[in-house]
Amino acid sequence: MSNPTAAMIVIGDEILSGRTRDSNMHHLAGQLTEAGIDLKEVRVIGDEHGTIIAAVQAMSKVYDYVFTSGGIGPTHDDITADCIAAAFNANIDVRDDAREILAEHYARSGTELNAARLRMARIPDGAALIDNPVSAAPGFKLENVHVMAGVPSVFQAMVASVIPTLTGGAPLISKTLRIERGEGDIAGPLGQLAESYPLLSMGSYPFQKDGRYGAHIVIRGNDDEQIDAALAELEAAFQ
Repeated sequence: MSNPTAAMIVIGDEILSGRTRDSNMHHLAGQLTEAGIDLKEVRVIGDEHGTIIAAVQAMSKVYDYVFTSGGIGPTHDDITADCIAAAFNANIDVRDDAREILAEHYARSGTELNAARLRMARIPDGAALIDNPVSAAPGFKLENVHVMAGVPSVFQAMVASVIPTLTGGAPLISKTLRIERGEGDIAGPLGQLAESYPLLSMGSYPFQKDGRYGAHIVIRGNDDEQIDAALAELEAAFQ
């Protein structure tokens, strides 16, 4: 059976403007790979109600799991929670369990739980909270969509909370062969090999350093024996 599939929606004008570099996709991809869940698509979108709602509705129908990052903070442009609620026609308001988490967190630091901070306790009806051990404000899961913070340290902590709750498949195995030939020489045999092993993914990544050139051929799949056999055939073709 094939592995479960996943998609990610990275939300934030600051990502699209180049002001902030996204690292959350890279982290999530690695964690999902280890769990045997195939990340199939990533979209980077701005802080726009219609765009967020449309992306969530479309991707939640296609993939087993959807993950969002960004837009659940205390400021006026943090609109992700409202958009997720709208996408699933769910009511959203300050929820007692989320309020309690924030109240305890800010009481410990002697900080006021003001109206802006209380926005982070607005959770859609029917959603399950995602733990945030870094800064307390929870994420949430509604249907198959996991809504998480954009701050990398918080996002990573939330991913650590979520991954054990997911049903995964066979972890992806990746092995690499270095071939010191031009890609024009490699392309033919590699294409034939790919046809012989349809369940494996093969990629060619050129390098040039210290007067040497060639490509690293990366073969990925879930069957270790098939990967080793494919690598052996490819190596033999260039001996």
